[in-house]
Amino acid sequence: MTTPPSLAITLPPWIAEVVDWNRRLEGDEARMDLAIRLSKENVERGTGGPFGAVIVEHGTGRLVAVGVNSVVRLTNCTLHAEMVAFQFAQQRVGSFTLAGPGLAVHELATSCEPCAMCLGAILWSGVKRVVCGAARDDATRLNFEEGPVFDDSWRYLEERGITARRQVRRAEARAVLELYRGRGGAIYNG
Repeated sequence: MTTPPSLAITLPPWIAEVVDWNRRLEGDEARMDLAIRLSKENVERGTGGPFGAVIVEHGTGRLVAVGVNSVVRLTNCTLHAEMVAFQFAQQRVGSFTLAGPGLAVHELATSCEPCAMCLGAILWSGVKRVVCGAARDDATRLNFEEGPVFDDSWRYLEERGITARRQVRRAEARAVLELYRGRGGAIYNG
C-alpha cells in the first residue's frame, strides 16, 4: 500500500428529502418524532438498522445534526445512529466537543436507549441532555447486543451533569424495531 487508506462517513441521500434543516424542534416530542422518522425511513429504504438520532441546541431547538444507523451500509461496527450524529454535529460546530467554549448547550434525541458504546460517547460528546425512545429491552428482544449498560450507567451520567428522559414515544419507536425484525433485517452484533 503506497497511500494510507481513507474513510468517508456519509448519510444516505434520502436525508435531504426528510430533514428540514430550518425547522426548530421545540420540545422532546418534536425531537423524538424526527429520530423515529429517521429510524423508520432507514428501515423502509433499506439503508440501515432501525435507529435514528438528532442533535439540537437546547433552548432554541435549532437542528445541528442527524444520524442513522449505518453499520451494514458502510461496513463499520461503530456507525450507530448516535455516533454518526455526534460526528456530524462536531464537524458542524468545529469542535471535538459539543460543550466547547462559546457553544450552545446541546441535546441528543435517540430512537432507542443507547448501547454501551454510545452511552460512553454521550459522556465524551459534550451533550448535556439525552431523550430516548424505545427501551434497551426492546432492542435486546431483537437479539441486538447492547453491552454493559446498567442503572448505575445512567446515574454516572447524571452525576456528570447529563440528564436523561427515557421511553418517550416508546411504542412508536418499538414499532420500528418490530418492522425491522419483520423484514428480516441484519442483526449485526448479536
